[in-house]
Amino acid sequence: MEDKVTLPALTQMKREGRKCVGVVAWDYQLARIADRAGVDIVSVGDSIGVNLWGHSNPLEVTLDEMLVVCKAVRRGTTRALVSCDFPFGPLQEGTDSALRAAIRLVKEGGADLVKLDAAAEFPDAVRALTRAGIPVFAQFGLTPQTALRYGVPYSAQALPGAQAPAQMTAKLVEEAKLLEASGAALLDFTNSGSNAGAAVVKAVSIPVIGGFGGGPWLDGRIRLAHTAIGYGEKWIDSTTDTYANVAKISLDAFTALIADVRAGRQIKG
Repeated sequence: MEDKVTLPALTQMKREGRKCVGVVAWDYQLARIADRAGVDIVSVGDSIGVNLWGHSNPLEVTLDEMLVVCKAVRRGTTRALVSCDFPFGPLQEGTDSALRAAIRLVKEGGADLVKLDAAAEFPDAVRALTRAGIPVFAQFGLTPQTALRYGVPYSAQALPGAQAPAQMTAKLVEEAKLLEASGAALLDFTNSGSNAGAAVVKAVSIPVIGGFGGGPWLDGRIRLAHTAIGYGEKWIDSTTDTYANVAKISLDAFTALIADVRAGRQIKG
């Protein structure tokens, strides 16, 4: 097995021009598979609320729910770093609340670092967590918890129009530098676009990774595991290019199971 991934190792990868790879996963089995494949980060996203639990946006997810999911992912991950999202609430309630939540995610959930959405608006919290020895994965840009104020619904964030416009580059570079100076270990630049994304990567020494709206101009990419493998009912008839179509395979398997049981045949497995 390769050595355990560390934050200094990711920074060294940036210096050498090697890309970091992360996946968002929410369960023990997918975490084990992704870890075995060799990803650098397994991110426990509050996106579970939309993608597995059927919420319209991730704001309904609670800290206690994130702890349950983080524990499962931690048990399935040995090599990769485990990052756990702050749900909406603890950060917005103040620095003390954020610190208490971060301690729980690390101590109870087993997270190696915590991700703060809209982190540029809360530099004091980033500093407080860093002083407490808790690494921060700082998310900024057009993020899931801030997009609504710009009139962008959660469902539209993966569309090209949701990317940061070029004229916002200077502001976003300033935010990235603020987060680095506040102690952030990694940046998640959401909906970066190629102009602002490349400028931010050049402006800071810490790795800049992106999910929605990212690309090869960043230091690395993070992708929903379920999207990468095509797991979800919407992928059954989708023509979108993914690395697999587990949904179609699952549909075929369930159809065959139903046929065997109804025909009185012995089932497989």
